[in-house]
Order: sequence, then C-alpha cells, then structure tokens
Amino acid sequence: MKLYYRSLAAGLLASSALATPALGQTGANDTPPPATAQVAQDGLSPDSTEIIVTAQKREENLSKVPVSIQAIGTRRLDQLNISNFEQYTKQLPSVSFQTSQPGVTVVYMRGVATGGDGNHSGSLPSVGTYLDEQPVTTIGGTLDVHIYDIARIESLAGPQGTLYGASSQAGTIRIITNKPRLHTTEGRIDGEINTVAHGGQGGKLEGMINLPIGDRIAFRGVGFWQRDAGYIDNIRGSRTYIGTPIFGPDPSSETNPPEQIITGYNPGITVNNAKLVKDNFNDSTTYGGRAALKIDLDDNWTVTPAIMHQSLKSHGNFSYDPKLGDLKVDRFFPEIRKDKFTQAALTVEGKIGNFDLTYAGAYLDRKTYTTSDYTDYADTYDQAYASYGGLANYFYFQDSAGNTIDPRQHITGTDHFKKLSQEFRIASPTDQPFRVIAGAFYQRQSNNIFQDYIVDNLAPALSVNGRPGTLWLTKQTRVDKDYALFGEAAFDVTPQFTITAGGRVFKYDNSLFGFAGFGRNPNGPPYNGAGSSRTGVAACYTTSGDSLRDSLANGTDTTFATGSLPGTPCTNVGDFVNGTVVPKRAKGHGFTHRLNATYKFSPNALGYLTWSRGFRPGGINRRIGDPYQPDYLTNYEIGLKLTAFNGAVHWNSAAYHQIWKKFQFSYLGLNSLTVIQNGRDAEINGVESDISYTGNGLTLNAAVAYSDAKTSGNICASIAADANCTGDSIVAPAGTRLPVTPKIKGSATARYSWSLASAMKAHVQAGVSYKSSATTQLRTADNLVTGKLPSATLVDTAVGLDWRFMNIELYVTNLFDKRNQLTRGVACSICQRVLVVPGTPRTIGLRAGYKF
Repeated sequence: MKLYYRSLAAGLLASSALATPALGQTGANDTPPPATAQVAQDGLSPDSTEIIVTAQKREENLSKVPVSIQAIGTRRLDQLNISNFEQYTKQLPSVSFQTSQPGVTVVYMRGVATGGDGNHSGSLPSVGTYLDEQPVTTIGGTLDVHIYDIARIESLAGPQGTLYGASSQAGTIRIITNKPRLHTTEGRIDGEINTVAHGGQGGKLEGMINLPIGDRIAFRGVGFWQRDAGYIDNIRGSRTYIGTPIFGPDPSSETNPPEQIITGYNPGITVNNAKLVKDNFNDSTTYGGRAALKIDLDDNWTVTPAIMHQSLKSHGNFSYDPKLGDLKVDRFFPEIRKDKFTQAALTVEGKIGNFDLTYAGAYLDRKTYTTSDYTDYADTYDQAYASYGGLANYFYFQDSAGNTIDPRQHITGTDHFKKLSQEFRIASPTDQPFRVIAGAFYQRQSNNIFQDYIVDNLAPALSVNGRPGTLWLTKQTRVDKDYALFGEAAFDVTPQFTITAGGRVFKYDNSLFGFAGFGRNPNGPPYNGAGSSRTGVAACYTTSGDSLRDSLANGTDTTFATGSLPGTPCTNVGDFVNGTVVPKRAKGHGFTHRLNATYKFSPNALGYLTWSRGFRPGGINRRIGDPYQPDYLTNYEIGLKLTAFNGAVHWNSAAYHQIWKKFQFSYLGLNSLTVIQNGRDAEINGVESDISYTGNGLTLNAAVAYSDAKTSGNICASIAADANCTGDSIVAPAGTRLPVTPKIKGSATARYSWSLASAMKAHVQAGVSYKSSATTQLRTADNLVTGKLPSATLVDTAVGLDWRFMNIELYVTNLFDKRNQLTRGVACSICQRVLVVPGTPRTIGLRAGYKF
C-alpha cells in the first residue's frame, strides 16, 4: 500500500509539473485533487494548487513568475484550518492590518501604511483584494471572505498598478475559488466545535458539492455557517457628568455688583450600564455560500457565472481596556454590527486563433448596519469643558423643557456600497518568444453613507433640523470611477534572458456630496451648542453661493440653494455652480509602469530585477476645501527563486527599496473630524523570503519579512506649509517610523504524516508566528497617547487521523494564550482612554470531515 501511495503521489507531481493549461481553459490547478489523492499526497509532494498561479493573469509555474508572490494552496488552507482574513494573514509576513471588529479591516503591505485609514469619505485602500478575476476592494474595509473550498490565496507584494490598477498600489491579495469540474461528482462536509479561553463555545459547519450537468456543464456549490465565541466581558461601570454651575461673587472684583465666578456645580448626572453587563459579549455569526457553473460552449470557449452571498452579525465590542483588567471593558449602549454582501460575477474565456481572450465582470452589493457607543467622547469633553460647566452646559444639552440631560452619544450608522467592474483583455500565445497581454478596465463604486449621532431626549431646536435627537448627522453619497488601458509585453532576448515592459494609462473621477454636521436653531441662540456656528447647517450653501453663516453676516439671501440629499436639511459638502449645489469632485489621470528583467540561471533557478510604480487617486476632504492629491509608490526590487531536490524545495526571496511620494494620511482633527492630507515622502527598505519543503511525509513552510519604513521629510500640521514647516508645527519629524507594520514578521509550520494502517494516516502539526512591535499612529503626539503594539509570538498545534474519505483532528491555536494586540486606539482626537483589539485567545477545537 505504501508503494501505491508513493506511485500515486509521484504521478500527480509529475502531471502538475508538466501541465501548462491555456488561459481560455480551466485547468486542474483550479480544483483540488480527489479526496483519495489528497490523503496520498500529504507530506509526499507539493500541492499543485500552490505551484500554478495566475498572478500575471496567465497560468504560470510559481517558480517561474518574476514577482514576489506567496501562494497558500487548498491542502495547506485545510491543514491550517484557515477560514478568515486574520488566520491567513498570519502566514503572509508582508501583510499587516488594522481592525476594530470583524468586517472592519484595513490592509497594508510592505510597510506602506500611515494608520487612521478606513473612513468612508477617506483615501482608497493601498492594497487590492480580488475574488477570482473580480476586485472586491471596498473603501471602509476589506471583505472578510469566508475561506472554504478555495484553490489558493495569492499574495502579490509590491506595486501591481500595471495589471491591477489604483487599489493595488502596495500589493494585491487574490482569493481563487475552486471551479466546477466536468464529468465529476464529488463533495465534502466539515464540522467543528471549539471553546475559547476566558470565553464561550463556537463552531462551524461547511459543505461543498460538485455535480456534472451533461457533458459540457458542471455545477459547484458551497455553504457555510460559523459562530465565533465571545471572550470580552462588559463589566459594571458608571459615569458622573458635571451638573449645572453654581455662581458666586468674585471677591477680587472691584465692580458693583461684583462679577460672578463658578464656585461649584449642582449634583451632576450619574449613569450606569447595569442592564448591559455580560460575559463574553463580543460573539459573531457568519453564514453564506457560493455557487458557480462551468459551461463549455465548445472546445475553445468557457463561460463561468458565479454568485456569492455572505452575512455577518456581531454583538458587543471587540476591544478591552487594560486598566479595567484582562479582556474587560465597560460599554453603555448596545453595540451590533450587521454586514452582508452579494457578488454576482461572470467570466468568459476563449480563443480566437492562438490568442486567449478573457472578459471578467462583476457587481457587488454590500450593506452594513452598526450601532456603537460613543460614551468616551462625553467622558473626555465633559472634563475639557469643565470651566464652562461641563459638556452638557457648554453644548446646551437640554430637553424640550430646558432641563439639562445626559450628554452621552450613541451612533447608528449604515453604508450601502455598490461596485461594478468590467475588464476585457487579450493575450498572445505563451510559447512564443514575444508575448503580449493587453486590456481595458472600467470600475464604478459608490457608497451611501449615513451616521446618526444620537443624544437621547435632545430638544428638537437643538437637534439637526428635522431630526429630533440627532446631535450630528453625516449623510453623503460617494462615487469613485476608474478607467484604464493596460498592457505588458515580454521578449525572450535569449532562452535565459527575458525583458518585460508594461504600462497602465488611467483616469479617475471621484465625487462626494451631501451633509455633515450640527443643526441650527432658526429662532436664534442657543443654536445647537458651540459647534453650530461654523459646521453643519451653518456651513450650508445659500442662493448667494455663500454659507448660511456668511449670508447672515453679509445680509444676503439666506434661502438654501437647491441640490440636496433626501433626509438632510441642506448641503454643505459640494460645490456651488450656476445657482445649485453639485457634488464636489476630484479628477485626474496619469501613467504607471513596470519594467522587469529576468534571467534563468538554470531550469530551477531564476533571478529578476523590477522597477514598478503604483498609485492611489486623490479625493475630497468633506470638511475643508482643499482636496488631497494622488500619491505614488515607486518600487526597485531584486529577487531570486530556486527549486531543488526534484521540486521538493522551493525558495523565494526579494529585496526592495520603495519611495512613497506625497503619501496620503488621515487623522482626527479638530472636534474629532477626520482630515486627509498629503504628507511629504517616505522611504521603505525591506527583505522578504519564504521556503518550503515537502517529502518523506514531512511538510515545512517558513516565511519572513523585514521592513524599515520611515518618513524622509517633516510632516507639518498644515497642508500649505513648506518642507521645513516654517511658521507651523511639526507633527512627525523626518525619520519617523511609519505605523502599523512591524519591522520583523514571520511564520513557520511543520507537519508530519505517516501511515498507521492500509487506509489510515496520522499527522502532527505545529506552527509559530512572530511579529515585532509597531507604532499605531504617524503623528508623534498621537503615538504618545496610544502607545506601541507590542511584539507577539503565537504557537498553534494539531494532531489528527486521515482516511481516504474521512478525517478528524484535535487542534489548539494560540497555545500559550498570548494577547496578540491587533490595534490600539482612542475614540476621539483628545480622548485618553486607550482600547486594545486583541486576537482570539487560546482556542481548543475538534473538527471532522467527510469527502466523497
């Protein structure tokens, strides 16, 4: 039987090494081997789904692609029990991220990070995410696509602006699903139960079915359900806010009667969260599925329609306050997040003569609903305004009867994100010394933004006009459109030496329109607190083209200009044109390039040099008039790829120098409003390497990345300041380390599999991941408040049994229960309470699966 296993493994390895499927056809690498073959291969031969990749939009052997790329294939995804973003990025050392809760994550690569991103009206992401051929990058956070029945995850580090466009400035992550298989009926079902240290119990259930429908059509469907247990406790807490001030005479005053001073305060308002106290209150549930058809129209043309839906619901808050205890926090309002998306996609692949043609189109619809506690804002500003009688008195927080009310806010927010993308490309034959790939791309993405900052019992006259109880309203529509023509040409100067040149001509047109701010009492002061005189309704356009504030001062017409979103009192985010308000726009165009020289030292050794450039479009600041400009990343890279011992060992390594010109960065400005501006420049130097070995029942994988990312100029408080910040303050001096990304991040896994009986194998597995410390913010003052993300080392283990059609495994993740801090932050610009988002504590689980 051992001879049978070895023969089968050798045959599979040989077939995967020799196969070079055409672009217009779906090769075997898109679908995992049958169940019996996967068991037989374990620890004996590399996973074919990791060997063949499509990083350059052609199917190529990983060791032959002159790009820094990591691939995690089907078998390894299963072995590592990976189901979400946090889990697979542990294996990708060039990737870092910020997160506040499931579904709210901003991804970075190679140190290209400034922190504070993810605002719905802020910068576009610098890392692109693809599901198969279609982009699923969204403004407010990366889609956390559930990982099951996935062929591989490809991580492309460095600018991919030539083939992948604007949101691939620093890199691209591609999730490649398993495609339907003709003439094959197969399926699998997997289940899991687990328990989390300091928390509750969770589990998941997943299944897949592949069915042929005639000779030329096949169907593949996936379903999944997962519950992640909570582990953060909402403990009892109380707050007391400053009451009505008591005035008395000023003994030092010489006036008669003497001037008054505040001598004290009447009893304040005390609140508690007794009704919300709960252990393990941050649980989440995810469910959904995918379905796809493969339709071979003839021997040359294939159509693949697909649809995916995923729904997530989470409760509670995913951060804790270290001052209250390990995994403890006190929250005062219910917190819920619902995040659901549906993507319909169509891929058409075919041939005209020897040329491969591909059309990839998709429509993505994502809706989110969030309720969140904003008590930290009230805590901080109540003390900041103590000399004015606290927050409630400074902002006139009163009910309709004039009574002072509880000043705490809670937020209800929704985003409705839509994305339409279409790409057409053509590729010449891969077996010719001169090869070309060229195409056109169009994308339109929009977001209907709504955030309602609510103060219970707030008087209508002190609320946003027409919305009683709303202290602050954000209601905007954002539209981002991208157009591009792209192409790359490769020429084999000799059989060993190849030159590749590519470029992308792009155009973007981004707009923002709507309302943001306070209301304004039409009957006069108190309008609606201290902020109403300059923001919100006070800043809305009137028929004169001025703001309401200026129109009142100038004595001009105070009638609001036409042009507004339903549900808003007027428009202050837009431009006044010919008597009406239109969306504020940021337009631009440009060119990015990629030049590459590749030399094959032998059939198993390749070296390359790359000069590439990526970009992000500019955009609009909703509060201040100046838009922010595009930023560009130039990458100089040298890499080496080796394959040894008949394909058992693969080693890839790259060193790079990157210059990030006038990078965009976001921060909480005055009154905690997000401001986006261009900084100076930054330089990033780094090295990344990964190695794998498969043979004799043993599988080893290791990867490491080093990144030294620093600003190369002073960052000034004002956008208009010169390079030396003359007459302005320096918020980050030259040489400041860029945030979020650790200098060193690495992971290693080892798995050993052996036969116990003729139809049974056993395995043991261990993995370790490490990341060094990282700052959290770009600005020096912000870092002094939030502190650093400490280094962390995590260990995972597993042991299991595998039959041809069944498997069972006991696993432990985060074996030593380390607090892997993912994010540290504060709720507002002057807030001092630092909340920490941790990774999941130690989890012990049992999983089992059946394949047929």
